[in-house]
Amino acid sequence: MANAASGMAVDDECKLKFLELKAKRTYRFIIYKIDEKKKMVVVEKVGEPVLNYDDFAASLPANECRYAIFDYDFVTEENCQKSKIFFIAWSPDTSRVRSKMIYASSKDRFKRELDGIQVELQATDPTEVGLDVIRGRAN
Repeated sequence: MANAASGMAVDDECKLKFLELKAKRTYRFIIYKIDEKKKMVVVEKVGEPVLNYDDFAASLPANECRYAIFDYDFVTEENCQKSKIFFIAWSPDTSRVRSKMIYASSKDRFKRELDGIQVELQATDPTEVGLDVIRGRAN
């Protein structure tokens, strides 16, 4: 179903991959992109569970917008193993204005399709989505 505001639909694979990450922990991260020709959000890349934050960060293009899900594992001060699912709206300053507008106008509807997001981050450069930021927001 297309979004009236931006005209972007969400490919079913986007939801399926997210559910696999959430329920089965099949992936460490998922990178989504908007395919402007199809007017649809699609899965661009999935990261296997053995991958880490650095692999995730390297998957975000320097000059293009993306949506991303990152499953962050951590240990609490009480020594409990936990994880948080992050939604990241990646919109680098160097990306095209049109692209930033499309991603911004499609974000809320896309997020609603992914039930189970625990933390949301908006990032325009790598420092805003650094591991220290993720750690800080996880607790």
